[in-house]
Parts: sequence; structure tokens; C-alpha cells
Amino acid sequence: MSTMNIRDIMKMAPVIPVLIIDKLEHAVPLAQALCAGGLKVLEVTMRTPVALAAVEAMRKAVPDAIVGVGTLTRPADFTDAAQAGAQFGVSPGLTPELAAAAHTVSFPLLPGIMTPTELIAARLQGFTALKLFPAMQAGGIGMLKALASPFSDVVFCPTGGITRETAPDFLALSNVLCVGGSWVAPAKLLDKGDWQGITALAQEACSLRR
Repeated sequence: MSTMNIRDIMKMAPVIPVLIIDKLEHAVPLAQALCAGGLKVLEVTMRTPVALAAVEAMRKAVPDAIVGVGTLTRPADFTDAAQAGAQFGVSPGLTPELAAAAHTVSFPLLPGIMTPTELIAARLQGFTALKLFPAMQAGGIGMLKALASPFSDVVFCPTGGITRETAPDFLALSNVLCVGGSWVAPAKLLDKGDWQGITALAQEACSLRR
């Protein structure tokens, strides 16, 4: 699998859906529904027992999707994600061990940071595309504005607490390429199998261009 550039992935859509999949049978129709709505970059979080199997199923059945694995918190997670066919990875934070693990796989990493010190540490490891997480608790728009001048080479995908209503304000910032959001695939629609409803939410999210 060829290495993809994380910045190019971030530019593909204004919103990266953050997906918590409890039932494996939801994986493929969910990916199809989101892609139909224009959101082709999907982050499947490693918070459920079926997460990696869901990634593998999406990769096989929905070739248009760019499927990544989120919540990478241990070096072993990178190996597992690679074996499942992940095309990018997302971590809530970054340690030297995770940075080293990122260099052992072919997919790019979007590491999470919360403070300027963490940003500097990530940049020293070669990462200039970062996830501000949890975005709202980390200062939200005010923090991103404050980081823009001293770290003009860094771009962000803020994630955590962002809603359909607040997403446009984040996307208006010069150092934000996209946002992460779970509102495009809410549990109530997943439970009902309302794929048309999810496609409609994806279409709406796609309209939130920078």
C-alpha cells in the first residue's frame, strides 16, 4: 500500500467522520452512506471489539473510501491497523514510542496535541499536520488562533466537542484544513439502520467548505 500524504487526506473533505462501530454489519452500509454523501475520509476508532474488522470490511467493499484507524494509543495498535488495511492513523496524543511506531508502517499519522509544548514535541518528531484534541477543552477557536502565528507551518484537524453548528467557525481559520466530528453518524441513526439519514448528514457536512 502506497503512503498517502496526511495533508492531502485532510483536504479531501471538510469533515472527517469519527466512527464508533459496535456492530460489524453496520460497517459497509455506513461507509457506503457516508461516501454517497461526499465524505470519503473515514476514521474508525479502536474503541470497540469489531473496529479492526470493520476497517477491513470497509476497505474491501467500499474502494472509494479512505479508511483510517483512530485512537492509536500503543505501538502494537499501529501493527494491527496496518494489518487491517488502514490508510491513515489518528492518535489522541503523541509519545516517543508512538512516533517511532508510526515510522514502522506505511500509512501516515495524524497525531493529537493539546498544548504548545506538545505541538513543539510533535514538530520535532516531524509532524506538522496535527489533531487538536480534545478541541473544545483545549481552548477551541481561541487556541487555534493563538497557535497560528508562532507555528505558521502547522495545520490542524480539531476534534472533540465540535458540532454542525460550530464547525463553520473552525473551518474559517487559516490553519484548519478539516474538523473531526461524530455528528454525521449518530448512534440513533446507526441503530435504526437509517443510511439515507446518514447520507443526508454527510451531504450537509460536505457543504461546509473552507
